[in-house]
Amino acid sequence: MPSKVSCLYVLTVVCWASALWYLGISRPTSSYVSGQMSLPIRKTVKTLKNTTFSNIRTRTLNPHAFDFVINEPKKCETNTPFLVILISTTHKEFDARQAIRETWGDESTYSDIRIITLFLLGRNTDAVLNQMVEQESQIFHDIVVEDFIDSYHNLTLKTLMGMRWVATFCSQAQYVMKTDSDIFVNMDNLVYKLLKPTTKPKRRYFTGYVINGGPIRDMRSKWYMPRDLYPEAKYPPFCSGTGYVFSVDVAELIYKTSLHTRLLHLEDVYVGLCLRKLGIHPYQNSGFNHWKMAYSLCRYRRVITVHQISPEEMHRIWNDMSSKKHLRC
Repeated sequence: MPSKVSCLYVLTVVCWASALWYLGISRPTSSYVSGQMSLPIRKTVKTLKNTTFSNIRTRTLNPHAFDFVINEPKKCETNTPFLVILISTTHKEFDARQAIRETWGDESTYSDIRIITLFLLGRNTDAVLNQMVEQESQIFHDIVVEDFIDSYHNLTLKTLMGMRWVATFCSQAQYVMKTDSDIFVNMDNLVYKLLKPTTKPKRRYFTGYVINGGPIRDMRSKWYMPRDLYPEAKYPPFCSGTGYVFSVDVAELIYKTSLHTRLLHLEDVYVGLCLRKLGIHPYQNSGFNHWKMAYSLCRYRRVITVHQISPEEMHRIWNDMSSKKHLRC
């Protein structure tokens, strides 16, 4: 007889398919107007207040006055994780989330260390999508949501939510990775070649694909940065938001620093600004790729992340790499 979880999973898939068919053309969710971050929408679920960082004495510029509407506060209580993976996603990306759960994000992959995976979302303006995510959360218990509006221009809020969650509920972990739902992660390289569980944990550590660049002033660009938001000619060094790794102490440091740092909608640039304030210099690591890369077994064995991977590709790559570990390059 099928298990209760299996039945719930099948029901969730069917509900997602029905909901997406009903919605049809994607409805716009962005509420970014005139360079301002969107306001939180009305809360529908009882939430936990942020009480961890009340000892900050300087004036708060960005209070991050959002509540968790979906949370997993006990996920780190029973067994301390070595690594927490925070994955930025959107409501309609159920297939991507499920592909990650079944491949590199599977929390049961390693028996010698514990890894937990969390998907980060805001609230959608469509109540149906919010309800579908709530049902998904009840099955998998790997989703965290705050009550800001989920949109491209609020990606910074989403990452700060992840930093806040780690600092509040999982500060005993050793490392954190932030990545996106269209990224393939070579977990063996990440865990055993980069982080090395048998070595002493690092502090004030941050690494990824480091970018040294400046603001784009062309209003037609996806990465347009107005002068009134950022007047400087250069950005501080920052890691591509497609994937970066840091020691767990940095999560609280960045979150606290963000409370007094003017928000920018470019999430990776903003994290770089916080790092500059903290005096933490991100280390360059060529294993983090923020672009699409054609698959070959030997090529993917040398990297940590690859960008723009569909759910179907994720399964295919994971299955091929898992079945050919005995082969040499």
